[in-house]
Amino acid sequence: MNAEAPRTAVITVDESGIVTGWNRGAERVLGHAAGDAVGRWAGELLVPEGGVPFWDGPPERDHWLGWVSARCADGRVLRVRGTGHRLMDRDTRGQWVLVAPVEDAAGQRPRPLRQEVERAVVDWLFSRSPVAVTMYDTDLRCIRQNTAMTRLTGISEADRKGLRLPDVLSGPDAEPWEQRLRRVLETGETAFSGEMRGRLPADPDQDRVLLATASALRGADGQTLGLCTTVADATQQIRSRERLTLLNEASTRIGSTLDVMRTARELADTAVPRLADWVTVDLLETLLRGDEPGPFTGVVALRRAANQSIIQGAPEAVRQPGEVDFYPPYTPAVRCMATGRSARHRVTDGDMRDWLARDPARAEKFREFGFQSIMGVPIRARGMTLGITMFYRRTKEPFTEDDQLLAEELVARAAICLDNARRFARERTAALSLQQSLLPRGTPVQAAVETASRYLPAGGRSGLAGDWFDVIPLSGARVALVVGDVVGHGIGAAATMGRLRTAVRTLADVDLPPDELLTHLDDVVIRLAAEAEGADAPGGPGAPGDPAILGATCTYAVYDPVSRMCSLARAGHPPPAVVTPEGEARLLDVPAGPPLGLGGLPFEVAEVELPPGSLLALYTDGLLGLRERERELDGALDALCQALTERAPSLDALCDRVIGDLLPDHPADDAALLMARTQALGTDRYAVRDLAADPVTVATARAWASRRLDAWGLADASYITELVVSELVTNAIRHAEGPIQLRLIHDRTLICEVSDASSTSPHLRRARLSDEGGRGLLLVAQLTQRWGTRHTHTGKTIWCEQLIGSRT
Repeated sequence: MNAEAPRTAVITVDESGIVTGWNRGAERVLGHAAGDAVGRWAGELLVPEGGVPFWDGPPERDHWLGWVSARCADGRVLRVRGTGHRLMDRDTRGQWVLVAPVEDAAGQRPRPLRQEVERAVVDWLFSRSPVAVTMYDTDLRCIRQNTAMTRLTGISEADRKGLRLPDVLSGPDAEPWEQRLRRVLETGETAFSGEMRGRLPADPDQDRVLLATASALRGADGQTLGLCTTVADATQQIRSRERLTLLNEASTRIGSTLDVMRTARELADTAVPRLADWVTVDLLETLLRGDEPGPFTGVVALRRAANQSIIQGAPEAVRQPGEVDFYPPYTPAVRCMATGRSARHRVTDGDMRDWLARDPARAEKFREFGFQSIMGVPIRARGMTLGITMFYRRTKEPFTEDDQLLAEELVARAAICLDNARRFARERTAALSLQQSLLPRGTPVQAAVETASRYLPAGGRSGLAGDWFDVIPLSGARVALVVGDVVGHGIGAAATMGRLRTAVRTLADVDLPPDELLTHLDDVVIRLAAEAEGADAPGGPGAPGDPAILGATCTYAVYDPVSRMCSLARAGHPPPAVVTPEGEARLLDVPAGPPLGLGGLPFEVAEVELPPGSLLALYTDGLLGLRERERELDGALDALCQALTERAPSLDALCDRVIGDLLPDHPADDAALLMARTQALGTDRYAVRDLAADPVTVATARAWASRRLDAWGLADASYITELVVSELVTNAIRHAEGPIQLRLIHDRTLICEVSDASSTSPHLRRARLSDEGGRGLLLVAQLTQRWGTRHTHTGKTIWCEQLIGSRT
């Protein structure tokens, strides 16, 4: 041993009691070489007096002072006094450092040398400590880092000096972490710890998870001199924990229903973003039709069941859910299904280059979104291949073997659920396809109201009934809200509901007022009943030929965001409810018309002004829960009003609360709820100009329209708008009666309306080459997105819409 070796022993022990560091001072006095001591359990070499080892104390303890019996290599036991310090925060996995001056060979305790101890600690900390340490000045610029930090970051201490944390760590956590470090400086916190994620220059393609602590460095006078941070790379540990968490979530999240598409979406949702950036789930088209799969030797047809991406809207998709794609035998997807084994690929692999070279559309998506690696996992259940799940990553970090095992476990759990769902869906598809085709599949784009809806069929395997709702955009930025109810359940009630809903949409396109629309719908029901009278209509009660169709009810409302007026009429339906912006709920006084199909009785319309932010609720009688709760009608309506006033973060959440408050888990009757929160177009979004019935006003109207578009920032649309205004105003002057009014509305589209006192509707006609006129409406139809006519009490309005920013 070197006689000049330090007489201070510096020993590091992790929290499991394993020796991780052994300096030359410990070698000289205790006789154990560092290679022999490191890796051994500390209790074999060090026995702290008092019974409890310092490395196994309570988690809140960061310091230790006491006597230790150290066992030498020759069997002797030296009693030394030492101090211990834990370098990591109590919530992380740390290292204990024991510093102890030891007796020399003559058995005499050397005189304590504080400077020597401090030098030994500093030397160990910056040269041999396994814990990465960085010191910052008060400007949060690096002034020192130890060897472990150099290995972790890939930047030498000389190059690191003067750099800030964001200069080394790339990612969204860098700036927030620097702000947290600044708060430590400003507040003087003794310690601060947490987790940060990002990439380091040592491996710029790999995302790291780092456990870090920070504490202020203070001088003798208590003044803050800077910061000291320690960092541990916990990427593998955190990822292992995240994998276990993901598997646990998958066990409860995947297979929540017997729905094939939903189960596939749950699989994709579970994997993104924690396993992949983009996931697709494709199922064999032959299997969905009930045929047996395979062999996978030719082109294979796969139906897309789910897409999920870290980007909103999943723009990477070449195929949308429900669409069929065809995969040749050389593609990775077919090869995985044919072999029944998973596979990982890089975009630079020969198989991948060959596939993308033959599929330009997919290759373009790969280039656009920067995919670097993919992984295919076949979906197999009960010895049968059902499809394929593809996982994609944009980062240069490829899928690992651990990622592959995790993906296989996720897909295996989903495969059984998918097979069960497929079997159930095959029996139910014929009936449900009818219902799904008749109800709205999404809220149309419009600015008049924000809507949310719920439809709950009564108990039964078919899930089919006659309740329906609809949201129909109308001209002039208005919107129609419809809720209806057909008596009965099953395919027959659903078919009748579909016919009535189609009739309502057709009548709404004519822009009829609510009372007139219900009158025409009443006639439609009478004709349907007459057609079915005496016919043998299968399907039981509620079939198309059943007289129960005469008990259909409906509420129809039209809301205008410009005037803020809502016109409503109802046919045997429960009264609508409204909640004011101040939170007061009440039932609207809308005259109760007769149920549809009685004929000869009038329907009355009610008009009410709805301030912006008002909540309008239309519903069917099943929502009131009269059968389940055995309550009176008045009490049920009061309960509805009370439920509508509850606070909720969104309309969808409020729908759920109303359903939960009013109905049991398994309602005895169908229930439909349509809620709409009104919005208003400000005076800066529309403009009105009264025109004289004089040809000279056409130029004035064009100039006025051009100025309004300039004020709205729509100068690009001026040319087409001037042509449209010129044609519509000219037609009104030539063929109609005054007064004439021009209105422009800046909504999601640019709406142009010309109103006059004539009730005669214009129509398109084919003009001969020799005709001087007759081409105005044809020109309007060609230049705009759509156009039409609506009649009012004072005449008619001709309107047209053009897409903002579009080119024709």
